[in-house]
Amino acid sequence: MLKIAACLFAIAALGGLTMAVMHFRGKTPPPVALALGHGAFAASGIVVLFLALWPNFNGGAVFALGLFVLAALGGLTLALGFHRRGKALPSGFIVGHGSLAALAFLVLLAVAFNLVG
Repeated sequence: MLKIAACLFAIAALGGLTMAVMHFRGKTPPPVALALGHGAFAASGIVVLFLALWPNFNGGAVFALGLFVLAALGGLTLALGFHRRGKALPSGFIVGHGSLAALAFLVLLAVAFNLVG
Protein backbone atom coordinates (compact mmCIF):
# COMPACT_ATOMS: atom_id res chain seq x y z
CA MET A 1 0.00 0.00 0.00
CA LEU A 2 2.96 2.33 0.50
CA LYS A 3 3.71 2.10 -3.22
CA ILE A 4 0.08 2.90 -4.09
CA ALA A 5 0.27 5.96 -1.84
CA ALA A 6 3.53 6.94 -3.55
CA CYS A 7 1.85 6.69 -6.97
CA LEU A 8 -1.04 8.90 -5.81
CA PHE A 9 1.41 11.45 -4.43
CA ALA A 10 3.42 11.33 -7.68
CA ILE A 11 0.31 12.28 -9.66
CA ALA A 12 -0.46 15.02 -7.14
CA ALA A 13 3.13 16.25 -7.48
CA LEU A 14 2.79 16.56 -11.25
CA GLY A 15 -0.28 18.75 -10.77
CA GLY A 16 1.44 20.77 -8.06
CA LEU A 17 4.55 21.29 -10.15
CA THR A 18 2.39 22.37 -13.09
CA MET A 19 0.61 24.92 -10.91
CA ALA A 20 3.90 26.20 -9.45
CA VAL A 21 5.38 26.70 -12.93
CA MET A 22 2.20 28.50 -14.01
CA HIS A 23 2.37 30.73 -10.92
CA PHE A 24 5.99 31.72 -11.46
CA ARG A 25 5.26 32.44 -15.14
CA GLY A 26 2.52 34.83 -14.06
CA LYS A 27 -0.43 32.62 -14.97
CA THR A 28 -2.11 32.66 -11.62
CA PRO A 29 -4.40 31.59 -10.05
CA PRO A 30 -4.36 28.05 -11.48
CA PRO A 31 -7.43 26.52 -13.11
CA VAL A 32 -9.85 25.27 -10.47
CA ALA A 33 -9.99 21.77 -12.01
CA LEU A 34 -6.21 21.43 -11.78
CA ALA A 35 -6.15 22.62 -8.16
CA LEU A 36 -9.01 20.28 -7.20
CA GLY A 37 -7.37 17.33 -8.97
CA HIS A 38 -4.08 18.03 -7.22
CA GLY A 39 -5.82 18.17 -3.86
CA ALA A 40 -7.90 15.05 -4.53
CA PHE A 41 -4.87 12.93 -5.42
CA ALA A 42 -2.91 14.26 -2.46
CA ALA A 43 -5.80 13.63 -0.07
CA SER A 44 -6.23 10.13 -1.47
CA GLY A 45 -2.53 9.52 -0.93
CA ILE A 46 -2.85 10.60 2.70
CA VAL A 47 -5.80 8.25 3.24
CA VAL A 48 -4.02 5.29 1.63
CA LEU A 49 -0.85 6.03 3.61
CA PHE A 50 -2.86 6.26 6.82
CA LEU A 51 -4.54 2.93 6.07
CA ALA A 52 -1.18 1.33 5.26
CA LEU A 53 0.08 2.32 8.70
CA TRP A 54 -3.05 1.35 10.62
CA PRO A 55 -3.01 0.16 13.44
CA ASN A 56 0.78 0.11 14.01
CA PHE A 57 1.96 3.65 13.53
CA ASN A 58 5.75 3.37 13.52
CA GLY A 59 8.74 3.90 11.29
CA GLY A 60 9.67 6.44 8.67
CA ALA A 61 6.30 6.27 6.95
CA VAL A 62 4.75 7.93 10.01
CA PHE A 63 7.19 10.81 9.59
CA ALA A 64 6.19 11.06 5.92
CA LEU A 65 2.51 11.04 6.89
CA GLY A 66 3.06 13.88 9.35
CA LEU A 67 4.88 15.94 6.74
CA PHE A 68 2.14 15.27 4.18
CA VAL A 69 -0.51 16.40 6.68
CA LEU A 70 1.41 19.63 7.30
CA ALA A 71 1.76 20.15 3.54
CA ALA A 72 -1.97 19.51 3.15
CA LEU A 73 -2.75 22.19 5.73
CA GLY A 74 -0.60 24.57 3.71
CA GLY A 75 -2.41 23.54 0.54
CA LEU A 76 -5.78 24.13 2.17
CA THR A 77 -4.59 27.56 3.27
CA LEU A 78 -3.54 28.37 -0.29
CA ALA A 79 -6.82 27.09 -1.73
CA LEU A 80 -9.30 28.45 0.80
CA GLY A 81 -7.42 31.39 2.26
CA PHE A 82 -6.14 32.85 -0.98
CA HIS A 83 -7.38 31.22 -4.21
CA ARG A 84 -11.05 31.01 -3.23
CA ARG A 85 -11.05 34.59 -1.95
CA GLY A 86 -9.43 35.92 -5.11
CA LYS A 87 -6.25 36.98 -3.32
CA ALA A 88 -2.79 36.71 -4.84
CA LEU A 89 -1.06 33.46 -3.97
CA PRO A 90 2.11 34.17 -1.97
CA SER A 91 5.16 32.75 -3.74
CA GLY A 92 6.95 31.90 -0.52
CA PHE A 93 3.98 29.92 0.70
CA ILE A 94 3.86 28.01 -2.58
CA VAL A 95 7.56 27.17 -2.33
CA GLY A 96 7.19 26.11 1.31
CA HIS A 97 4.15 23.92 0.57
CA GLY A 98 5.89 22.25 -2.34
CA SER A 99 9.16 21.78 -0.49
CA LEU A 100 7.44 20.16 2.47
CA ALA A 101 5.47 17.84 0.20
CA ALA A 102 8.62 16.97 -1.78
CA LEU A 103 10.49 16.09 1.41
CA ALA A 104 7.57 13.92 2.55
CA PHE A 105 7.52 12.22 -0.85
CA LEU A 106 11.24 11.44 -0.69
CA VAL A 107 10.86 9.97 2.80
CA LEU A 108 7.91 7.86 1.61
CA LEU A 109 9.87 6.60 -1.40
CA ALA A 110 12.82 5.70 0.80
CA VAL A 111 10.55 3.70 3.12
CA ALA A 112 8.41 2.13 0.38
CA PHE A 113 11.45 0.87 -1.53
CA ASN A 114 13.42 -0.15 1.60
CA LEU A 115 16.17 2.40 1.06
CA VAL A 116 16.35 3.18 4.78
CA GLY A 117 16.49 0.95 7.81
